Amino acid sequence: MKKNNLLLSIVFCLMTIVLNAQSIKGVATYKTDTKMDMKIDSTKMNVDLQVSLMAQLRKQMQKEYTLDFNAEESIYTEVPKLDAPSAPSSSGIKIEFSGGTDILYRNTKESLVVNETEIMSKPFLIKDTAVKPAWVLEKDIKSIGNYTCFKATWTRDVEKQRFDSLKKEMVKETVSKTTTAWYTLDLPVQHGPSTFWGLPGLILEIEDGKQTILCSKVVLNPEKSKEIVQPTKGKEVTQEEYDAISEKKNAEMMEQFQQRSSKRKGSVNTIQIGG
Repeated sequence: MKKNNLLLSIVFCLMTIVLNAQSIKGVATYKTDTKMDMKIDSTKMNVDLQVSLMAQLRKQMQKEYTLDFNAEESIYTEVPKLDAPSAPSSSGIKIEFSGGTDILYRNTKESLVVNETEIMSKPFLIKDTAVKPAWVLEKDIKSIGNYTCFKATWTRDVEKQRFDSLKKEMVKETVSKTTTAWYTLDLPVQHGPSTFWGLPGLILEIEDGKQTILCSKVVLNPEKSKEIVQPTKGKEVTQEEYDAISEKKNAEMMEQFQQRSSKRKGSVNTIQIGG
C-alpha cells in the first residue's frame, strides 16, 4: 500500500510539472557584463587614457535584454538604451557601439532557431536546426533572487580569431571553452538567454568566459505579453552560410583598415580587445 501511494505521489508530481510547463508564459530580463582585456601597442598611451578607454568599453558592453517565453517558444531581444549625449572625454576619444537589432527566436519542441540579424546594414535571416548544448548537470546549488538554481556546465572546442601583428593577418586557433549555467526547476522550460538553452528549467545566469549574463527579473503571466512569432526579414541562410559571409566581410574590413593605417604618418595606437 505504501509503495502504491509513493508511486501515485510521484506520478501526480510529474503531471503537475508537465501541466505547469504547458501553461507557463513570462518575461525574463537579463543584464550582461563583459570583462575586457586591452593590450595597447604604444609608448605614448598614458595610464589615464587607458583607464578612460576601459571605462568606456565596459559601459558600452553592459546591455539589457528581454526573453519572452511560453512552454515551447522564446524571443530574445535587446532593450534599446536611451543614453544622454555624452561630452568627449579629456583624451579626445569616444567609444560607441550601435544598439543591437537582432531578434532571436527559438522553438524547443521543433528544434528550430531563427535569428534576424544584419552585416553592414544588410539583413539576414539565419534559419537552422537548434542543436542542444551537451550540458553536464552538476551537484552545486545556489539562490538567484527567490529561485533555487542548479549548476550545469558545457565544455567544447571553439575556433577563435586573432590578429597576428607579425604576419599582419587574422589567424585561427582552436581552444577549449567551458560555459557555466544556473537554471531553476521552479520554471520548467528549456529556454535561456542568447544562444544558451536545453536545460530542465529556465536559465537565470550564464558565465561564458569573460561575459556574464544575469537575470534581474522574471514576470510570469504578464498582463501585456509580446506575441511570440518567427522573424521574417532578411535573406534566408543557414548558420554555416552566415558564418562564411561574416568571416569574408571581417577579412575585407581588416584589409581596408591595414591599407588606411599604412598611409598614416607618425605613431599609431593599436588596441587589441580580448573577449
